[in-house]
Amino acid sequence: MISALRTAMLDSRSNRWEAEMLWKIIGVVAVVWIALAVIGALVKGLFPILVISAVVFGLYLLYKAISGSDDNSTTKV
Repeated sequence: MISALRTAMLDSRSNRWEAEMLWKIIGVVAVVWIALAVIGALVKGLFPILVISAVVFGLYLLYKAISGSDDNSTTKV
């Protein structure tokens, strides 16, 4: 009788531990899912700005290369 009660108590503790682990895993999955959703929205929103800025910067560098600035500001010692 006592051993059956002890076994039931140990099973109860084991089930409680398993339930806690299940909720921890579900929580981690939910946090990762929310983080990926936020990162995805940021990338989707900022990608056009990144492309436009890269094109503008490339055009600026192309302009500077073609214009051939005659600025010889190096001094000889």
